[in-house]
Amino acid sequence: MFSPVVLGALAALLPAAVQAMPASTQARAADATANPYTGYTIFKNPEYVAEVQAAVQQISDSSLASAAAGVEDVPVFFWLDQVAKVPNLTTYLAAADAEAKSSGSQQLFQIVVYDLPDRDCAAAASNGEFSISDNGQANYENYIDQIVASIKQYPDVRVVAVVEPDSMANLVTNLSVQKCADAESTYKTCVAYAIEQLATVGVYMYLDAGHAGWLGWPANLSPAAELFAQMYSTTGSSPYFRGLATNVANYNSLTTDSPDPITSGDSNYDELLYIEALSPLLVDNGFPAQFIVEQARSGVQNIRSAWGDWCNVKGAGFGLRPSTDTPSSLIDSIVWVKPGGEADGTSNSSAARYDYHCSLSDALQPAPEAGTWFQTYFEDLVSGANPAF
Repeated sequence: MFSPVVLGALAALLPAAVQAMPASTQARAADATANPYTGYTIFKNPEYVAEVQAAVQQISDSSLASAAAGVEDVPVFFWLDQVAKVPNLTTYLAAADAEAKSSGSQQLFQIVVYDLPDRDCAAAASNGEFSISDNGQANYENYIDQIVASIKQYPDVRVVAVVEPDSMANLVTNLSVQKCADAESTYKTCVAYAIEQLATVGVYMYLDAGHAGWLGWPANLSPAAELFAQMYSTTGSSPYFRGLATNVANYNSLTTDSPDPITSGDSNYDELLYIEALSPLLVDNGFPAQFIVEQARSGVQNIRSAWGDWCNVKGAGFGLRPSTDTPSSLIDSIVWVKPGGEADGTSNSSAARYDYHCSLSDALQPAPEAGTWFQTYFEDLVSGANPAF
């Protein structure tokens, strides 16, 4: 524990946003410049563990079943994609807290904050529950307040969050889409609110930054860096706004010596190249960002017809396991954000949430609704895992 004198001295060195935090959170913030994964055991997402266990029971091939059972041991993020899931967060944090007390190991829980009003503004279909025109901003702020209240109950459990996948990337490249243009101000306001409030309870945050095939194109790098840096400065440059997350729910490799033909024309054809190109621009704009990189379904490359194809891509395999052993000091950790085996979207064209990407030739079909279990796809991910389970 820090003494009051030491804590006061440390607080004086921290940004004003940190000085406004409760004393217990200030003490944690004194070490907030360190990699949040270091020294912590990641508490596994209980929902995903249960899904994998149920899936293994459906596999008749003993070798495949044995390999599939290994997926249960991989820590995967918990997606808060609707407000009704917040009570589950409380339950899981309580379990992580109990584990920490019984084992003596410091526990970390990973979440995805994903419920913006008019979410997925450039997608052919959105599965969000809030609408800007129907009290969306207030509903979102209430959603964030509930998450903060849940986390506040368990201050000894470290929480790492990916904040709003696709949201800021859409504001870089898709403002020509009317829904995105209409949502721009609300997106920025809501994401800023999330960052500011989550920082008060010591959540380490990585704002989603698309991927190499989206913002990694040279023309997109500078506007992306400017937007991310703007969000950093306008939210008080909190040490808990750790950096950016890339490749969330996507299939790009971390590094490759053999660029996929679909990446032709983009010199940043893998996630490391994208990060190395983006980082100095962020620093120039006042944002010394660190990164986490999703590799859950990146085990097999050269399987897409186009770089923008994202839905249940055929031939994919589980990829590099989560680890802080990364190829760059810019990358805090390799992570699994997307729960592999949960569908990206349905191929049923009559469904309300249908997106045409899920019926492309490189998408596995038939596929169920987004977020529901897709057994065939899970088995394919296990079969194609690289490294193997």
